[in-house]
Amino acid sequence: MNEESVANWMAEGACRAYLPNTFFPSDGVGVDKARKICATCSVTAACLEYALKNHIDHGVWGGCSERERRRISKRRRIAVQAI
Repeated sequence: MNEESVANWMAEGACRAYLPNTFFPSDGVGVDKARKICATCSVTAACLEYALKNHIDHGVWGGCSERERRRISKRRRIAVQAI
């Protein structure tokens, strides 16, 4: 994903209408609020892939928390090893 394509999907993100700290919550309630916003977004897949590819450890990206992204990454590593 090049910088231009990243800028394109980021400009379309539903998160643009909210303060950044909305997506970096310190509790489960905050994560749920961020997920609800992500659920209305048209670029969640690109957002999630960006976070996974860049190993972003904090915040809600593509509707997934840090823990969920770790699980996705682990499943992908296991799947690649199985091939």
